[in-house]
Amino acid sequence: MIQTNSGLRSLVQSLRPMTSSLSKLEAYSCYTSQAASALQQATKPNSYREDEYAKVDWDNLGFGITPADFVYTMKCSIDGKFEQGELAPYGNVELSPSSAVLNYGQGLYEGTKAYRTDDGRLLLFRLDRNAARMKMGADRLCMPCPSIYQFVDAVKQTALANKRWTPPPGKGTLYIRPLLMGSGPILGLAPAPEYTFLIYASPVGNYFKEGLKPLSIYVEDEFHRATRGGAGGIKSITNYAPVLKAMARAKSRGFSDVLYLDSANKKNLEEVSSCNIFLVKGNVISTPATNGTILPGVTRRSIIEIARDHGYQVFFFFFL
Repeated sequence: MIQTNSGLRSLVQSLRPMTSSLSKLEAYSCYTSQAASALQQATKPNSYREDEYAKVDWDNLGFGITPADFVYTMKCSIDGKFEQGELAPYGNVELSPSSAVLNYGQGLYEGTKAYRTDDGRLLLFRLDRNAARMKMGADRLCMPCPSIYQFVDAVKQTALANKRWTPPPGKGTLYIRPLLMGSGPILGLAPAPEYTFLIYASPVGNYFKEGLKPLSIYVEDEFHRATRGGAGGIKSITNYAPVLKAMARAKSRGFSDVLYLDSANKKNLEEVSSCNIFLVKGNVISTPATNGTILPGVTRRSIIEIARDHGYQVFFFFFL
């Protein structure tokens, strides 16, 4: 059983007010004239009132797919330049059976959330960090990538278009998932001739059914999430299906998630299936270093920065 002490709880709670900390953490407001203009061009004007909510049971919102109204799509050809994107109603995506993402797993995703404030605004959290991480992953998988500006603007448009699906304050968030994939057809193992950047959204509650209560974590010593020289440090879509077997086994034994060890020595802590990990003792916070097998989480970086501001010592541990 992994539990939090009072020091860690107070640290995490400092993220929740979303007031002065948000300006420091580079939160973004969705209400920009550019995003609003793009939305008006792509959708019927005044389809819904500004304060209207979708018909959702906000008090019983879990972490599952409830498709919001619109998706954002932008394409890129072999020249590596992404064209102007557009919003369209949520629906299925047409792909060639020989697309690189289906045959060779050439794809990345990101995850971020929109928060509704008491006065009705939407807040987004450090989108530039997600954009930079996608760029790093795209380089690793030989894919062109939207610029940081294009990424941030596309997420803003998606959040604004789906505002009515953003839960009331304290009831959840609007989960926003950007995807970058090799959508062009290819037979031999090679980069795709065409790429698609796509964003969809869904209202969600807590990821774990336990909410903010302590979780039971199973330490896995047979299966590994990542290896040195692999793709564990990026959000490649190929990283996630291999952990399903370990997660299913852990959950059948009554655990909530899996904590993986390093593949070389099978004794050093690395990462949980769905998040980074911190160890807290007194005024000291320790976490694995991002050495290629650990995902450089946006929340991880934020907690480290806030922890230092609160007087905590942060140590990164390495393994040989």
